[in-house]
Amino acid sequence: MIPEPAAAAASRSSEQNEKSHDEPTSSGPVNHSEDDSGNENRHKSVRRRRRARKGSENVKCKRAKAGCSSVGRARGGHGKQKHVEVVTLFEVITMGRSAMQAVMDDWIEAYVADRDSSLLDLISFFIQCSGCKGVVTAEMCHSKEDSDVLSKMVEELDEVAGLQYKKFLAFPWILTVTWPMDTDSAEYPLVQPGPYGRWFHSEFCDFVSVLVCQCQHGVIFDGYLMNTLISLLTELSNSYVRAFRHTCTLAAVKLLSALVGVALSLSVGIENSQKLYEVQKRKTMRQKSTQQQERIHKKTSELQEKRAEVESMMDVIFKGVFLKRYRDVLPEIRSLCMEELGLWMKLYSSAFLNDSYLKYVGWMMHDKIPDVRLKCVLCLQGLYADPLLVPKLDLFISRFKDRMISMTLDKDNEVAVQTMKLLLLISKTSDDVLSPDDYKQLLQFVYSSQRPLAATAGELLFSRLLNAGAPASDTQDGATEEEAHKRQTFARLKALLRFYRESELHKHVVYLVDSLWDCGGALLKDWPTLTAALLQDASSRSSGFTLSEQAVLVEILVASARQASEGPALAGRSGAKKVMSAREKKIQSDDCFKLTEHLLTVLPKLLSKFSGRGDIVASLIKIPQFFLSERPQAENTQAVSSLMEAMGAVLDLHSGLAVLEAAARTYLSLCGEETVWCSAARAARDSVVRRWMDQLTALLGDSLKDDSFSADEEKIREIVTTLKKLRYFHNCHDLAQWSLFELLSPLLSVESSQGGAPPEVLLEVLQCLSYFLLWSLNTSSETLTCREKAVAQRLQLCLFCERSHRCLSHDDHGVRQQAFLGVCDVLTAHSYQLHVWDPTSFGPLLYTPSPKLQRALLTFACVHVFVGSDCDSQSKVSESSEVERLEDLHRRRNLLAAFCKLVVHGVLEMSMAAEVFMYYTKYYNDFGDIIKETMYRTRQIDKLESARTLTLCLQQLFTRLKREQGSGGRAHPGVQTFTSIKELARRFALTFGDPVKFRECVVVIHRNGIEFVFQEFTQTPGTAPPPYLSYLTILSEFSSKLLKPDKKTVFSYLQKHVAEHVTELREERWQPLVYYRASLLAAAEGEDAVSYASSDRKLHLNTRSPFSKQKLEGSKSPCPVSAVESKVGKVPRPSFGPSDPERTADPDPFSVPADPPAKRLNTEGSVLSGGNEPDDGTVDVEL
Repeated sequence: MIPEPAAAAASRSSEQNEKSHDEPTSSGPVNHSEDDSGNENRHKSVRRRRRARKGSENVKCKRAKAGCSSVGRARGGHGKQKHVEVVTLFEVITMGRSAMQAVMDDWIEAYVADRDSSLLDLISFFIQCSGCKGVVTAEMCHSKEDSDVLSKMVEELDEVAGLQYKKFLAFPWILTVTWPMDTDSAEYPLVQPGPYGRWFHSEFCDFVSVLVCQCQHGVIFDGYLMNTLISLLTELSNSYVRAFRHTCTLAAVKLLSALVGVALSLSVGIENSQKLYEVQKRKTMRQKSTQQQERIHKKTSELQEKRAEVESMMDVIFKGVFLKRYRDVLPEIRSLCMEELGLWMKLYSSAFLNDSYLKYVGWMMHDKIPDVRLKCVLCLQGLYADPLLVPKLDLFISRFKDRMISMTLDKDNEVAVQTMKLLLLISKTSDDVLSPDDYKQLLQFVYSSQRPLAATAGELLFSRLLNAGAPASDTQDGATEEEAHKRQTFARLKALLRFYRESELHKHVVYLVDSLWDCGGALLKDWPTLTAALLQDASSRSSGFTLSEQAVLVEILVASARQASEGPALAGRSGAKKVMSAREKKIQSDDCFKLTEHLLTVLPKLLSKFSGRGDIVASLIKIPQFFLSERPQAENTQAVSSLMEAMGAVLDLHSGLAVLEAAARTYLSLCGEETVWCSAARAARDSVVRRWMDQLTALLGDSLKDDSFSADEEKIREIVTTLKKLRYFHNCHDLAQWSLFELLSPLLSVESSQGGAPPEVLLEVLQCLSYFLLWSLNTSSETLTCREKAVAQRLQLCLFCERSHRCLSHDDHGVRQQAFLGVCDVLTAHSYQLHVWDPTSFGPLLYTPSPKLQRALLTFACVHVFVGSDCDSQSKVSESSEVERLEDLHRRRNLLAAFCKLVVHGVLEMSMAAEVFMYYTKYYNDFGDIIKETMYRTRQIDKLESARTLTLCLQQLFTRLKREQGSGGRAHPGVQTFTSIKELARRFALTFGDPVKFRECVVVIHRNGIEFVFQEFTQTPGTAPPPYLSYLTILSEFSSKLLKPDKKTVFSYLQKHVAEHVTELREERWQPLVYYRASLLAAAEGEDAVSYASSDRKLHLNTRSPFSKQKLEGSKSPCPVSAVESKVGKVPRPSFGPSDPERTADPDPFSVPADPPAKRLNTEGSVLSGGNEPDDGTVDVEL
């Protein structure tokens, strides 16, 4: 593997005698790969390269004995030496740490015998670890001041042999690395993806550590090994080649880390020797031994000299490698430098932990790469974790404290979390470092959207405020341990409430509870103490809680119950664990059991105490949703009954939205099949609903007489309150058994002009009836047991749609909107049930809304959704508040989504979506996502019909524009300009992604567009162009989506309509036709339609297209005739006069001819087949 230095010297002497060569030749290769062929210079022949390869192989065989015994011993082999595989140092790292130690011992023995050859083995190892697959040669130099050194360091490039050379000075060696020019230097072992790269990094670092560990008692201090090795690594770490620089920088810093370990062991030896020396000095004259003292003193001096030498090596590596590479352009190098610097400061603080080294950590905290900043923060965490090192960091923290606090807002989540942990360590070790303003800024992160960051801030809050504000639990005043714990918990709760009140940052206690759950779970899960604080009388004393504090405590109680039941998953907060371990599931189950055990008996008392506070009751009534459903029912019947009675009493007192919604969901949770108290809960729910139904029947019986509604304000208020309660419960529960439809439907039949119900009553009635029909449709498979029931259900659906249709013209805006939403929801649910209906059982009967109702729904959607222009809606922010604007936008989006679902589910014809699609670009910011999703869904149902809908949309807009231009009046706000219609067509064309997938759709668009333009157009001499000819400019936006065969087919179809009517295309009025034809022909030449139409290659046009006059300056072709002949072949140039007899007989490529069937073109089904064999007279474009 390694050439002898004598061979190198002989090689140099022989080269000096050769005058025919221009430069000296290096010695043989140090190491080479399987495909290498020795040292290859530009003046060597193939024969000399073969001779060099044979020489290197002989040297390799000669040196094989140096590693045979170590490898065999590492592998545990006992066979003969000649059967052991010869390996290099690079291959040793694949064998594990034990093999490294054995091979290194043998390498040390070889180094003692012949240090130059062994050292060159080690040099070759680092070159190979850099990913170099070429040849390494070495040449000795006697002095760094040698005059030939600079000439020998010239790097060359052999373009003939395809080799490149890189030279390094590792005194006393000049290393030449040769590798092929086509080798990718970006792929080297350290950056290999997957587990191989991580494994190689670990083994490479172990090799450097083993090297220093095995040499620390001998050759490391010979003044030759480390000097050469440090010189090599310093030189390679400064290389422009990334692989050399990265690998050798890692080796250098790991070498320094290993030297730190040697220095520490030497320090321990020095300390022990000094202790022995002190013991000898304290002995009496009789016991003293002068010889032993001198021996100890001499040993101490030797150890100190060795430590000084090691520190000198470390200083050389630090100044030669670290100071140049900690700001390297490669982020990986900067990261490993910061990581190792933290290790040096922590292990060898006496030499490295000072401001001269700490400043690099502070500077690199401003690095733009997150991983580098993270390594700096982790480095500081290791330092602050040791209390003995904290006093040395005072000046650093005073200089970089503001930067650390600002890094909690880092864009990288991991950097922000680790920085918060660092500040938590600083707050625990140094009380006076962070100011109150700093704590105020840091504690706000308990409301962060990232749970790890919020949890760390919660730990800081718990350790700083909650524990500090809690008094010591003592029993000196005669109080029991339970009372002392109660006072301590009350003090912590007061501190928590004070923080919540003073922060004024967030109103959702659930996020604060989630942040404190990991560190303060014992406090938050102390439900007996929490309920005791709520049940005591509110007072202003120090031991009691005020009403406002009790309201916040109720929210904390509900949030802790939710956290114990559902875990840390919160809306708007990410970073929580998605999979729970078995231990966490066990803890959650135990917490739910304790929660259910305690609150099942205490919750009725709380509801009774706070029955007059709607906000508190709305929170308390949510707690049963988190009860453990599998809890045994033993001796809890009375508690469940008490809870049901308390909830019923609350519903009789309150009719607020929050209370009703929470109560409906709680009853839904308690009435589940899996709960043990479902029978009691269902009985209580039925009792409450029956009481409301009886009350509503009595009120409507007095108010609704002779098809007229009459009631005073008090009675109307009672009716609305009862309907509201029924509506919220009907949203969660099926109330079909109480015949709500028969009771409420007469209210919709009364006209408002003839004494109808007031708007607030109609609003509740419409919602209740829509919920009734939705439940009826959802349970069709269970309730529809005969045809009579199915017919009755369809009659109810028909009656609701008809009466809601009447409400679409109501004077009140809320009634109109609710009628629209109710009809859309019911019809969508009916269509879905028809699709999932099982034919073996009874199901809903088919119902189709009347055309009048369909048109009314479309008109309502267009009038109430697309109000004003998109830019106007954005400018309303200054006129009204942002909240009102967003609420109005949300309402309009709901209306549009409800209508689009009717189209997607097949309730309305797909063509009715054309009225919606025409607003795609105008209202793109507000409704673009909804309209685009509708186009995507309709295209999945029937792509051809969807294409016709897009065509219909464009044609309707164009027709309205022409009609508006012809009338000459004021511009109608609903009419779009020609430019906006063209832009809409371009946006439609962009939705056709794959031209092959949507081939038929694009062809259908072109065919319908051509027919639309030339409809009812008869040709006579002097006839004006078709009135819709400019529509071809809009249609040309879809030309880029045509495939080459389809372009020829569409062009032929256009020629069929054009050839009989057009006699002269040089006039300005025919420019849209020229523009469209150019869009069909120009794509084959890689041009756009504008440049093709303006190039004067096909027709002698004196004018350009009016749509692109500014783009076409100087774009005319100097050869107007020859250009088109070079592009159009096989067929002479077509004639546009009526005298061509074959043109009139040209078959329609889109028609369905009777004969021959093979040329039939089916645009409704498979891919276009017409145009593959063009008839005589057609144009065959060579695309």
